Amino acid sequence: MATSHHFEPIGPRDSSQTPRYAGAANFALLPTLDEVGHADIAVAGVPFDTGVSYRPGARFGPSHVRESSRLLRPYNPAQDISPFAVAQVADAGDIVANPFNLDEAVAQVADGARELLERADRLVCIGGDHTIAYPLLKVMAEKHGPVAVLHADAHLDTWDTYFGAPVTHGTPFRRASEEGFIDLTACAHLGTRGPLYGKHDLDDDEKLGFQITGSVYIEEHGIAAAIERLRARLGDRPVYISIDVDVMDPAHAPGTGTPEAGGMTSRELLRVIRALSDLNIVGADVVEVAPAYDHAQLTGIAASHVVYELISSMSMSLR
Repeated sequence: MATSHHFEPIGPRDSSQTPRYAGAANFALLPTLDEVGHADIAVAGVPFDTGVSYRPGARFGPSHVRESSRLLRPYNPAQDISPFAVAQVADAGDIVANPFNLDEAVAQVADGARELLERADRLVCIGGDHTIAYPLLKVMAEKHGPVAVLHADAHLDTWDTYFGAPVTHGTPFRRASEEGFIDLTACAHLGTRGPLYGKHDLDDDEKLGFQITGSVYIEEHGIAAAIERLRARLGDRPVYISIDVDVMDPAHAPGTGTPEAGGMTSRELLRVIRALSDLNIVGADVVEVAPAYDHAQLTGIAASHVVYELISSMSMSLR
């Protein structure tokens, strides 16, 4: 597939001229969307965490992940691609969402994503809490029809309400399923684990269109088997990838709002993303980075590499 531009992409800032630790902390030192005009892939922050049910702080996730991404380099040997050379990738700044009105914030995220998709072909959002997946899936469905979803998370996020509120970071995929944004035959959870409220949670989840490839499955069958199971489920449909960093074990991602023991390693998660590079990945989000609980940038660095691999996988179809 040809790129959408007819010129050499503008790449990251040259770290041999300006040290990586200096200058603006755009994601991976990339140019801004305003500087390039149009992008194949735009990276946008969504600094919003009004939907959290436990630890707050993910509103600071986008800036933390950007700061943690300074050491990313242009060539990705794992996928044998220089994503910023084959695709125009740009940092689109932040989508501003009202921190005091959740319903208004959800509408603002959807409007912001629509506007960015007029200037970019694909969008990768850095959260923020997982509530943002609901409006982002709405916009993806408007553009592509019901999408296949790979949801990497410690939790199902298909619960109904919290304190009577239907839209929170624990409900986005139930709302998306009910409203027809997702393909009920092609959605999958990855890395889910930990206690639930009851067995009915699993029954509801299946009815809402999800197949579970949890941490126990990965432990028993291995990551290669998990990848094949996911690929069979997602098929050849437009795919949206939504990654909560708590899918990783707290040893790899301590800076998050609802940590659960027994999670994936960062290496396993990156391997899954790489294995999906031949699919039609139309959008993605990486959410729930809460820097107040991070140390030594462990979570921020892991999240920045996840975003980098998503960009690399999206770029494979453009070279």
